[in-house]
Amino acid sequence: MPIKDPSREAHFPLIEKKYGEPMSYWFDVMAEIADEKYPEQIAYLRENHGFSQAHANAVVMFSRGSKSTRRFNTPADYYKTLDPKQAKTIRAMFKAIMTKYPDLELVIAWNQPMLRIDKDYVFGASAAKNHILMATWSKDVLEKFAPKMKDLDVKKKTIGVPNDWKVDEKLLQAMVKARLAELK
Repeated sequence: MPIKDPSREAHFPLIEKKYGEPMSYWFDVMAEIADEKYPEQIAYLRENHGFSQAHANAVVMFSRGSKSTRRFNTPADYYKTLDPKQAKTIRAMFKAIMTKYPDLELVIAWNQPMLRIDKDYVFGASAAKNHILMATWSKDVLEKFAPKMKDLDVKKKTIGVPNDWKVDEKLLQAMVKARLAELK
């Protein structure tokens, strides 16, 4: 579940408590390594100060000017950043599911559109340069439907489809039905 307060500053009180220094100290540390690349900055905080990945990321990204983990407030904001083919395909995927399951809520989580019911995620999609990934949020659902997706790129947790995929509404609805059955 994403952190409720998406601001990087939400981590600061715990960082100060856990690592024993005020944030001004950590910003001074970051100023000393400002010329380093992101991975080196993260490694520095982790190796030299015992930071967790999440805390190191919060300090590094804040120091680089990113004040929030949230890039998109709505699915529409997300779609605007996509190639038009991808946006059309992803919209069609969610429409196919929500037509049959209107009680599902379309939200942004992890900076991607996701469908959920209550606090449980049911389906998600994200766009890469050359394909779209779908997530069923269930290993069992993925394994059950893998034989019906031989022409798609089925991985451990996701299914890759072409950017201009002709949406298989029945397949998507059946996968969501199986996921919802798991949640009952």
